[in-house]
Amino acid sequence: QVQLVESGGGLVQGGGSLRLSCAASGRTFYAMGWFRQAPGKEREFVASISWSGGTTNYADSVKGRFTISRDNAKNTVYLQMNSLKPEDTAVYYCAADPMVRPLVLATYDYWGQGTQVTVSS
Repeated sequence: QVQLVESGGGLVQGGGSLRLSCAASGRTFYAMGWFRQAPGKEREFVASISWSGGTTNYADSVKGRFTISRDNAKNTVYLQMNSLKPEDTAVYYCAADPMVRPLVLATYDYWGQGTQVTVSS
């Protein structure tokens, strides 16, 4: 059974940090990404990472504050979030591409259930 399971969300004060994890199982995934959706807003891209970890992409709104990484031995991708702001409040989703292709062309066919991140002011 293919699964992506996120964890690590919670309530944090502005300026604080959280580390999200996404454990994948059931098959091999290549590009992986994090997305988020705030109440009343569309889901937006946050960050992505290639299979090797050598290529990463970030939304402008999180550059310099968030870091995506992965441990293929553990089939897990991480999102380290520092200097959190109230506008980072959202449900964060992990997504995975089952095909080998350039990171910029990644197609995320598999999604986790999401984990809530709430940043207080």
